[in-house]
Order: sequence, then C-alpha cells, then structure tokens
Amino acid sequence: MNPKLLHKYNVPGPRYTSYPTVPYWDEQNFSILNWKESLVQTFRKSNATEGISLYIHLPFCESLCTFCGCNKRITTNHAVESPYIEALLKEWKLYVDLFNARPIIKEIHLGGGTPTFFRPEQLSRLIDGIFELADRSETWDFSFEGHPNNTSYEHLQTLFDLGFRRVSFGVQDYTPEVQKAIHRIQPYENVKRVHNWAREIGYTSIGHDLIFGLPKQSRLSIAETIEKTNRLKPDRIAFYSYAHVPWIKGNGQRGFDDSDLPKDDEKRSLYNLGKLLFEENGYTEIGMDHFAMPTDSLYNSLQSKNLHRNFMGYTSSKTQLMIGLGVSSIGDSWYAFSQNVKTLEGYYELLALDKLPVLRGHLLNDEDLVIRKHILNLMCNLETSWENKEMQFTELPEVIASLKEMETDELIYFTEKGLKVTEEGIPFVRNICMAFDLRLVRKQPETRLFSMTI
Repeated sequence: MNPKLLHKYNVPGPRYTSYPTVPYWDEQNFSILNWKESLVQTFRKSNATEGISLYIHLPFCESLCTFCGCNKRITTNHAVESPYIEALLKEWKLYVDLFNARPIIKEIHLGGGTPTFFRPEQLSRLIDGIFELADRSETWDFSFEGHPNNTSYEHLQTLFDLGFRRVSFGVQDYTPEVQKAIHRIQPYENVKRVHNWAREIGYTSIGHDLIFGLPKQSRLSIAETIEKTNRLKPDRIAFYSYAHVPWIKGNGQRGFDDSDLPKDDEKRSLYNLGKLLFEENGYTEIGMDHFAMPTDSLYNSLQSKNLHRNFMGYTSSKTQLMIGLGVSSIGDSWYAFSQNVKTLEGYYELLALDKLPVLRGHLLNDEDLVIRKHILNLMCNLETSWENKEMQFTELPEVIASLKEMETDELIYFTEKGLKVTEEGIPFVRNICMAFDLRLVRKQPETRLFSMTI
C-alpha cells in the first residue's frame, strides 16, 4: 500500500453495518408505535417469501477482555441465566403478538457477550421457546459465537441438534504477550479441541475470528497466529481491525498503553501479511475483513452477488426483517431501526410492564433507503450503479465530484452510470462509502465517534 494514501485516508469513519449509522439516527421523529407499524408492514410483505432473522444478545462474560467493544456484563454468577432467558422469551412473545401469522425464521445468530456462558440446557430452553411461537424456514441458517475456553462438547451437540450448523470461535491472537495485554488467555490447544469437536459433530461452517492491530502485536506474532489457524483450516475467517475507542467504552479498553498499539503503516502491514498468508492457503477475501474457502456459503454468496451486510456483519442470507432480542440488541425492518436499552435493569423493568424494551430508533426516509442500497452495494460487491432512476438522488452530482480525487488515486474507476472499487481501493472501501453518507457529509461530528478506517 502506498504510504501516502494510507496517511491521507486513514481517518475516523463508520464500519457501515447500517445506514444511517447509529450516531446519525433521527431519534426525535422515532416512536415505538412507528416501529411496530414498520415491523408489521415488512412482516406481511416478506415473512412467507423469505422469512425473518433473529439476533439474540447474550451479554454475560466471566472475565473482561480489554479489546472488546461489545455490551457485556461481567459475572461468575450463573444464577443470572434463567431470568435472562425468561426475559428474552417474553420479549419475543411481545413481537409475535404484533403479527397475524406465525413467523418463519430463516436466520438466528446468538451473539454476546459470551453465548456459551449459558448452560446447554438454558440455550435449548431458549431456542425451543422461540419455536413454540414460530416455524423454521426450509433454508434456515443458525449460528452462534463460542468461546474456546468454555464451549463444551455438550454445547456444540445441543445447538447442532437444535439446527445450528455454523459456529465462530473468538481466537483474536495466539501470542502469550498479546493475550496477556488483552486479558484473553486462550491456548491453541483449547481452540483445536473445540474446532475438532465441531467438525466431528457435523458443523458445515466453522469460523475463527482474528484481530489485527492489537497491543503488542507484530508481523511475527500475526504470522504465527495465522500459521496455527491454517493448520485447522476453518471454513471462514473474520480478520477484524481492532477498533480502539476508549472514549466510548471507558476502562474496558484501557488495559494497556496507547504506545503498545501498532500504528498506521505498521498496523496495515499486519493485515497485508495476513491476507497474503490466507490467500496462499486457499482463502478468498470477502468484503473488507472476511476470508472464506470456496466451499463456504459466504464465498458462494460473493460469487452470486447475494452477499449481505447488517448489524451481524457479513452474511450469506438476507431478510428484510431482523428482530433484535436482548439488552442493547438492534432490530431492522428495512424501513426502520430500533435499539434496545443498554442496561439489564432497564431491560427487565420495561418487560415487567409488558413494553418492548426499546431505547431509540430511526425511521428511514426515501433518501436514506437509496443511500443505504449504494453503501450495501459497495460494502458487499465493491461496486454500485445509478443507472436506474430509483438509485438516483438529488446530491448525486456532488457525490460524484467528491469521488474524483479517489479516481485520481486509482481507488475507484467510473463506469458509464456507476463506479467500481479497484483492487488497490478495497482497503479504503469505508472511505468510499463515506462520500455517499449524506448525513455525515452534511454534519461532521464535533467529537470523535468512530474508529480509524484503515
């Protein structure tokens, strides 16, 4: 990578798991009534044809990982499991009561926190309770995040029996010095054990999540981590850039000094090395931070241009309606977003009153819907088009003009009625999306909101 381009474009910017991004939601014009109306509208239109998705947030962790930016509650008290499952099932019933038919569930993802904090019988109780009020799509895709240190064979077998076929294990880095810095002590043998169990049971997609840019990381430590990863041959790999946002997450990301973090050229070289080593071992780059084997559904979705991106990241299947259950979860009806309250106490309090535990949200206007499609096209397919009238918007000429410098820098090239991202431009795809982000263009943040783009 050209160092001048890296320094030029490495600025704070969104990761675009949604548009508009959460800091730019218009909360004043959002109401729970409008959220419910949007849900019902989308459900009636798409439930029978494509089904719905569920994201279920399981926030408990037994120890704090200092790299983590997720909403979590640190505890070793497993008595918290049962009340939380009861709350999730009550929230689910409040949603189902809005609909005039049984939901058809295509996608479930259990995220956290640490989903495998919960005992297998509690996870079984959760999924069985969900399906007391719903049916399973014929093309279902269920996945969960497993912590290698506490995922048991029983966890894997129980969830497999419930229909889960995808699991991702949080690896991050195998280097002892890095693990100590991020408070995530996790030997390779633990990952190997749960990975092999998942293969033995029959999971069709096993993912490993790695992070570059962590404190104390070096090219040597990345190479050693990826060498161990390639021994196990996971079906897909998430290779995330560490988002250092201590001004948002407080002490959770203060377990090390800023001087311990690889910066700019050094950090990007870690990604470039990882990409080289993954591709040498048969992986294909997907989007901006994923790699997959040709046998994995994520790769197939890339080839067929069906790749999708939402609050769960890249996914091989798409539904217009995604309901978020649990503390801090985000739902998406395509025409509106909502986010749940961020504290367990507030979550339980609202459910006790038979109210949806929604904190805030956003109703997408016509312009938002067009921009959202452009950003999804860029993030998933590395191209977009405004040939069709429905993909045009008032400020399109200004957006095109703002992209001319990126064309000069050979990050994109224009087609007759669109643009494509070049190979050199892939690391800068977030910057390219920012040119389309009219809410960001019109109102630059006065304080720092986002992690660095590269």
